[in-house]
Amino acid sequence: MRRVHLGTSGWAYSSWSPGFYPPRTPSSKYLGYYASQLNCVEVNYTFRAHPTAKMLANWCAATPPDFQFAFKAHQRITHIKRLRDVQPDVESFFGVLEPLREAGRLGPVLFQLPPNLKADTDRLRAFLQCIPRNAGAALEFRHESWFADAVFDLMREHDVALCIAESDDLQVPEVHTAGFAYYRFRRSEYSDSDVQALQARLAEAARDREVFAFLKHEESPEGALNARRLLEAFSGAPPAA
Repeated sequence: MRRVHLGTSGWAYSSWSPGFYPPRTPSSKYLGYYASQLNCVEVNYTFRAHPTAKMLANWCAATPPDFQFAFKAHQRITHIKRLRDVQPDVESFFGVLEPLREAGRLGPVLFQLPPNLKADTDRLRAFLQCIPRNAGAALEFRHESWFADAVFDLMREHDVALCIAESDDLQVPEVHTAGFAYYRFRRSEYSDSDVQALQARLAEAARDREVFAFLKHEESPEGALNARRLLEAFSGAPPAA
């Protein structure tokens, strides 16, 4: 089985204490504790701003050497320019993250498209050519028109993963288009049986590819607790601090 990376989309939530964070844990220690329980995080901060070099260095210093950071691409690429004429923006975004790549800490970059952006294979083809070769990238489509073989074939040509996302409103088909899998589990509730079903899905995907999976975060610690349960099922214990 290939490695399974599990986490949530963020860690800075005081409402996770005491459900996930121990009582009286200062916010400055949240990331360190999070990384003692989970082995990956999806950073949504980068949707609106580029992280500074100091910020990246501090995140690395607070986490174990094998902890991975996935990032949501800046909205200028996905929502403002809507994938058109974005070569300089894509290069700039990956350039900012280069220290993490050099340190072996960079997971995939997620390009989340607006819900009202419909399928356009010409637009997609031009965009995929902007992504640096051998860079881990995933695309989250939020309009059903994108779920077509022609789109999947284009993504396979560039080794870009289809983000297999699920919410109360949309279910992305379980289609793999890259050498790794990228999941986002965003339904409002997950029962114990639902979590067991997620484990089976991730185990199947991990038979022949590395897996990154992120659970719903927001104000409740439920996503972090379920992610920890899933990681324990794969590894037998949480990662060491």
